[in-house]
Amino acid sequence: MHSGKRFGAVEFAIWTRRSIYVLTVLSAIPTVLYFLGWKFVSIPWQPIAILGTAVAFIVGFKNNASYSRLWEARQIYGAIINDSRSFGYILRDALSAKDPQKVKEMFHRHYAWLTALRFQLREPRTWENMGTAQYDEYSKKYEIPERLTKIDDELKKYLSDTELQHILSKKNRATQLMASQSKEVAEAYARGDLNDFQWTQINQQLVKFTDDQGKAERIKNFPYPRNFSSITTYLLLLFILFVPFGLLKELDKLGEGTALEGWTLWFNIPFSLMVTWCFHTLDSVGEASVNPFEGSPNDVPITQISRTIEIDMRDMLDESDLPPAITPKNNIVL
Repeated sequence: MHSGKRFGAVEFAIWTRRSIYVLTVLSAIPTVLYFLGWKFVSIPWQPIAILGTAVAFIVGFKNNASYSRLWEARQIYGAIINDSRSFGYILRDALSAKDPQKVKEMFHRHYAWLTALRFQLREPRTWENMGTAQYDEYSKKYEIPERLTKIDDELKKYLSDTELQHILSKKNRATQLMASQSKEVAEAYARGDLNDFQWTQINQQLVKFTDDQGKAERIKNFPYPRNFSSITTYLLLLFILFVPFGLLKELDKLGEGTALEGWTLWFNIPFSLMVTWCFHTLDSVGEASVNPFEGSPNDVPITQISRTIEIDMRDMLDESDLPPAITPKNNIVL
């Protein structure tokens, strides 16, 4: 998540510079051809304007959908924060007097669940963007924690060796950790350490965590529909290709009867670049938000949120050796 006031203009220009290079060349080619006498390459502006209207609608639709996915992802992790705090004090107050060590084990297993979940959500998918040059280059400004460490080493901090090996042998480790929590609660209830009301309360919290995990996995594993994404790309590409051809005559006429006659044609390059860059960048902004867990600077900061939850829950047990909060690096926090 970008935590600064805004992306700087220079930062934005650098991020989109590859598209600027390409768009400049695409604008220059028809301009040079027209200047050399190939007047027939000019096409009427009206159909291009109609195409631009369609592109504006579909790019706007994509950006709205992208923002909805991003906002839903943030709501899911907001729910995990609240549910974790509730789970912590309910569990502490129900079991601390009878089995404080068991409370600590279950707290640690919850930290392990948060860790396993964020590692699963950071796993790359074929439709995500972090592998492209534009995003990969920008990612050098910050660090994605899940790519710097191994899940084995992170889970080792919270689980016993036996449980660690058991969890690492499973495909969906976050799910199995929650299943282990449920088993612990059932055993505590069978021993009489929990009454009916306490058992119900704690189980309700575990169900909420399962729901939150499922919602996050749905966003992670179901991409923005490929049919919408593809048609947006194709229409945008057509618009970008045709804009420089449609502005040729209009800009050539601009200088008639003035000292600039014959030279206003070259305005086609900057004006076409400006128009096409706006549309292409709007599409890029939507694309940058459409996968909110992949690790881009526009994503939900799930690592920071997980650390915040751990600090809050350790505080509930009056632990003094709290892990440090995760702070932004170059205005980026993940």
